[in-house]
Amino acid sequence: MAELSPVDGFIRKAYEHLKEGKPVEGRKALEDALKVDFEHPEVLYALKCLGWWLEKFAALDEDESAYSRGVNILSWWNFYYVFLDKIEGNFDSCQYAIRRFVYSAALNALLDVQNDGELRHDPELLLFLGRCYKGLGDYENAAAYLGKAAGWRREDAAALAEFADVKALLGDVSAAKALFREAFFINPQAVNLCAMESELLQNLVRYTAKEGKEGAAINEWLPVYGALTGVFSVERNLNRLEVSKLEQSIKALENDLRAGAKNQDELLPRLLNRYLRLMKHYEKNNNAAGVSEIILKIRIYDDKLYERHKNYLS
Repeated sequence: MAELSPVDGFIRKAYEHLKEGKPVEGRKALEDALKVDFEHPEVLYALKCLGWWLEKFAALDEDESAYSRGVNILSWWNFYYVFLDKIEGNFDSCQYAIRRFVYSAALNALLDVQNDGELRHDPELLLFLGRCYKGLGDYENAAAYLGKAAGWRREDAAALAEFADVKALLGDVSAAKALFREAFFINPQAVNLCAMESELLQNLVRYTAKEGKEGAAINEWLPVYGALTGVFSVERNLNRLEVSKLEQSIKALENDLRAGAKNQDELLPRLLNRYLRLMKHYEKNNNAAGVSEIILKIRIYDDKLYERHKNYLS
C-alpha cells in the first residue's frame, strides 16, 4: 500500500475525528492540511462543509431541550443541500464523515429523550430516531423505528415515504413500491425528496426531471410516472368508502381545472394520479367500461402523456 502524503494523512485524521463526534479536532486537522497545501480542493471543500455545520451547532440554545436539539439538527439538512449546490466540488468521503458526525449528534440527543420514558412511544420521536439511523446507514434499526412510526401515522405521507425508502435500501422492493405509492397518493408535497436515498426513488426523480418537470410539480408527477413506468406497481385493494372519496376527489379536481385554477401544473398530475389509481381499481374488478372512460379522460387532459404511454393505458 502506497504511503499517504502529509495532506492525505491530515484529511483522513479529520474525517476520523468527525466520525468520532469531534468536529473541533476535525477542523484543526484540516487547517493543518491547508498549511501544507493551501489550494488542495478537498481540504477547501471539507473546511467549507464543516464550517457550515459548526456555525449551526454554535447557534444552538444551550437551554433548549434534548428533543428540540435533535429535531433542529435534523431540520438543517435541507438547508445544507442548498448550500452544497452553491459550492464547487463533491467528495464522498467528506460527506460520509459529515453525515456520521451530524446524525450521531441528533441521535444522541433523541436517545436521551427516549430513555427518559415519557415520550418512548411517541410516533414523531420514533420517526426522528428512524431518520437518524437511516442517515447513519443502520437500516435495520431505521426500519424498526420507521415501521412503528408509520404504523401509528397511517395517513402521514412523510412517515410512509421514509419507511418505504429504508425498505428499498434493505432490498424489500415490493414493500417499498407499495409504501411509496401510498405516500405519494396521500400527499406528494409532504415527501422530502432530498431525504430519499434509495435508487428506486432517485431513478424515478431523475426520470421525472428529464420529462421537464421541476419545482413543486415534480412531487405531483412522481406517482404518475411511477405508475406508468412500473416503479409503483404494487397497490392495495380499495374499499367502497375509499373508492367513493377517490371519485369525489376526481370530480373536485376536474372542476378546478375547468375553472382555470392558477396552480394547474400541480392539479393536472394530481388528477392523473387519481385517474390511474381508479383505473387499477376498475381493472381488478373487471369494470371494462370504467377503464375505458378513465383512459379517454387521460387522453383529453394530456394527449402527449397518453401517446407516450398508451401501451400501459390500452
